[in-house]
Amino acid sequence: YVCSTWGNNHFKTFDGDVFQFPGTCEYNFVSDCREAYKEFSVHIQRALDSNGHPVIQYIMMKIKDIKVYAKPNLVVVDGRIVRTPYYTSGVLIESGDIYTKIYAKLGMVLMWNQQDALMVELDSKFNNHTCGLCGDYNGIPIYNEFINGDASYNSITYGNLQKISKPKARCDDPDETQALPSCNEHRDECQRLLTSPAFADCRLRLNLEMYIQACMQDKCACNGKEDSFCLCSTISEYSRQCSHAGGRPGQWRTQNFC
Repeated sequence: YVCSTWGNNHFKTFDGDVFQFPGTCEYNFVSDCREAYKEFSVHIQRALDSNGHPVIQYIMMKIKDIKVYAKPNLVVVDGRIVRTPYYTSGVLIESGDIYTKIYAKLGMVLMWNQQDALMVELDSKFNNHTCGLCGDYNGIPIYNEFINGDASYNSITYGNLQKISKPKARCDDPDETQALPSCNEHRDECQRLLTSPAFADCRLRLNLEMYIQACMQDKCACNGKEDSFCLCSTISEYSRQCSHAGGRPGQWRTQNFC
């Protein structure tokens, strides 16, 4: 099972909930939340790039007692810059031009495209034991994330709860009353792109509507700008998730598209 975040602040939990959360603080993406000894934690921090698009600035991980800090083209382990591929007690770090991948023997694989998209795959032994933006991994959507006892949270409230408190951090919580625009004018274009023949093998493997909605939100947020972030980030995620689900996306990138 995978949890991922991509594009215009989209998140998909282990249990399949999809939500948007535009926070720019440091957040708990996924951690082992058992009371006693926590085996791992993954924190992320986003910021807006020069085009005003949200990208992940860094990832902070703790795997047992090893601390890993990753930025684009930089990996620091326990305070030392390391060359990749790098191996240390049960952790393998690979970093190329596009992806940084971290494999942990305890049952986790992390894959970051050094920009907007991060995917974490977790062994099922962590079912019911995780917390963070990825949820509790109990196999039941919504429960314990957006509904807790009698309380129900919207995604922004839920996201704000995952903030790592840092005394010197300069970042504001996003507004919890902010409603998402409907963006229906972009439905046809998004549907056309995501149902192109290249994705024929993906249709039955993934929830198409979820990615159409994310694509529509991306287009809206870009206010008519036609840069690749607005269009390609959700299609790239759809392609990655399709491969992960055993599908074979065809060649959908072209010279002048993405």
